[in-house]
Amino acid sequence: MRRFSWLGFVALAAAATGCGALTGSTGDGAIRYVAIEDAGLVPASQPAGPDASTGTWRVDCGRNERGIHNSDNLVVNPRVVGAAHHNHDYVGNVSTNAFSTDRSLAAAATTCRGGDRSTYYWPVLRVPDGGTAHGTGEHDAHGNQGRILRPDSVLIEFRGNPVSDVVAMPEFLRTATGNAHGYSQAGRRTDRLQWTCSGARDRVAKDYPRCPEGQQVIRVFDFPSCWNGKSLDSPDHSSHLVFPAGSGGCPPATFPVPQLHVEVAYTVPPDADFTIDTFPEDGGSALADHGHFINVMRPALMDRVVACINDGRSCTA
Repeated sequence: MRRFSWLGFVALAAAATGCGALTGSTGDGAIRYVAIEDAGLVPASQPAGPDASTGTWRVDCGRNERGIHNSDNLVVNPRVVGAAHHNHDYVGNVSTNAFSTDRSLAAAATTCRGGDRSTYYWPVLRVPDGGTAHGTGEHDAHGNQGRILRPDSVLIEFRGNPVSDVVAMPEFLRTATGNAHGYSQAGRRTDRLQWTCSGARDRVAKDYPRCPEGQQVIRVFDFPSCWNGKSLDSPDHSSHLVFPAGSGGCPPATFPVPQLHVEVAYTVPPDADFTIDTFPEDGGSALADHGHFINVMRPALMDRVVACINDGRSCTA
């Protein structure tokens, strides 16, 4: 049975405080590492019901081979350059910046196959280049230091709902997962954070995982998938699109859309104190991990995605 990973958040709080958690070598309590064998187990998946939509749509958007980075955040702070105070990795739409508009995004080139011009982005991950937790060489204007590590791979997959069919996402829908201030806000909205290792997919943590030699570090982003049927965004960038209930069904007055699932894998040097870029007040904490998505699929392409998922097929763009 395919795993619906949005239901795995129940075990993540325990993983964050597992007995293997260690602070970074800087002594900064914001930065914590946990041996993956001490992380929490992923709970059993929700069984699919008779009316479930069990298909998947996978699209290859590369792994940011072009090195597209900026510290803008079009979803949260449009028209404000550098508002994120940390760099993002981008795949998909190549034109995404603070001044992008729906029209400019729709006209831009994309790194995705199949004509998907959506934009997918998250904070970059850095490894030391000078012997400290953040490194001493390459840095940005906001104090994030170390060498930006390009992902080995980026998996982008749209999934169904365990109790019903899904409906089409509207073009230019904006959404986010995680909390860029998760550390400074005492863990608020971090219950679905997922860090793991390629050889231990049955375990997840909120802290940075220490993976055995030869295994990749993996960040997993599951996005909310119950849409209010009205808004492309909301003032808090979350209330218009929420997560399913524990049963997998959507709350009243919301409708299930394809659930975006992203996995970003890295080969991290042995024992490196890797960190993501964060706001300064979040001190490089893994609790500040987050991802953003703007749907720039044309309606005809989105209809193909929905048909594939509702028909129970496994499709690749």
